Amino acid sequence: MNFGTVTSSLAILSLLSAGLGLLLLALLLVPAGRRRLALETGGQTRTLLGSAFAVATVASVGSLYYSEVVGFVPCLLCWYQRIAMYPLVPILGIAALRGDRSVRWYGLPLAVVGLGIALYHVVIQFQPALDAGMCSAAAPCSARYLSVFGFVSLPVMAAGGFTLIAALLWAVGLQVSSESSA
Repeated sequence: MNFGTVTSSLAILSLLSAGLGLLLLALLLVPAGRRRLALETGGQTRTLLGSAFAVATVASVGSLYYSEVVGFVPCLLCWYQRIAMYPLVPILGIAALRGDRSVRWYGLPLAVVGLGIALYHVVIQFQPALDAGMCSAAAPCSARYLSVFGFVSLPVMAAGGFTLIAALLWAVGLQVSSESSA
């Protein structure tokens, strides 16, 4: 596959992840939505965790593709996002195999922190004046190496992944709380 095909595919996957993650988060914010999700996902812990593992794996492989194959030099904020994403691969993989619902206590903070960094990174790509000056001139955080559909950059892709992972882990936590209250 060539660069354009890989980039378009990853951009579409990230937009789908963001949309599905936001929809899931919206349902989790509403009591009726939480009840419905608890009923629909009851006993699906391994599926939810496996899905989160798949998202983390695709995001990690995608970031490695752009740096190691394409040759994009990651900026400091890209590294921070990687620091939040990469550990999620083995953590969520092991949790999915074991059906370990307690993963939400250490996976969710990584996803939320990574999402915050990714969103800040998106903001400074569109408003470079808001950059706190933490990145080097050789790898500026405000640079957009690519722009798919006019707005999907690498941090937008990361934000989509972190959003879906966070929503899936929150849904796993919902299963635990609904079982303990039953």
